[in-house]
Amino acid sequence: MKISLITVCYNSAATIEDTINSVLSQSYENIEYIVVDGNSTDKTVKIIQEYEPKFNGRLRWISEPDNGLYDAMNKGIEMATGEVVGIINSDDLFCDTDAVHKIANRFTSDKTLDAVYADLYYVSNLDISKIIRKWITGKQKPFKTGWHPAHPALYIKKAIYDKYGLFDLNYKLAADFEIMLRFIDKYKIKIDYMEESIVKMRLGGETNKSIKNIVNQNIECVRAFRKNDIKVNVFLYPLKRLLPKLQQYK
Repeated sequence: MKISLITVCYNSAATIEDTINSVLSQSYENIEYIVVDGNSTDKTVKIIQEYEPKFNGRLRWISEPDNGLYDAMNKGIEMATGEVVGIINSDDLFCDTDAVHKIANRFTSDKTLDAVYADLYYVSNLDISKIIRKWITGKQKPFKTGWHPAHPALYIKKAIYDKYGLFDLNYKLAADFEIMLRFIDKYKIKIDYMEESIVKMRLGGETNKSIKNIVNQNIECVRAFRKNDIKVNVFLYPLKRLLPKLQQYK
């Protein structure tokens, strides 16, 4: 089973080398690595070019302007030729060298699965060995309860994207939430939970940069429910979404 890993980046020279090395060190060999760069002006492209030969033809990359993070992810998915697609951001890295192998084993042990999700660690920007928050996703529940997988720890069959569509670019902060809601709650794809953390994610994503972004993301989440014809209490949902996250901090 070929697994396509996608990294999208823009001016990520400070962190992308860790990400690339993390992919390169994976014990699972049947990996296609796709890097979608948004026309960076720092040394990001140079770093990608330096590492390309080490992948022995398994790395493909482009560098061109895009319409933001989710547009870049869509480009990567469209480029992917693997049966399964996973996204590892340019400031993330795998927890161990067997992470992708474990994901692949779940798919091969149950060929009816459409997706596999796991947990992740949020780590310090300055010290990736320092865990700040543990996202323990737990077993599947309806999204309206506040539950949803951690997107960087979610692996989905390419056929699901082909059937149900890509990221909706009308969502600037919650397109990952909307696509997971669409696939899992609306279309009822078959998913399996792997009860361990497979990804380390540095703190400081786009959504968490300001209170305004957090509020706007919650507004977009409510919009996502409406778009997908799923009823939710618009007043209680933000609390149900927030409270479990507060309990995840160490």
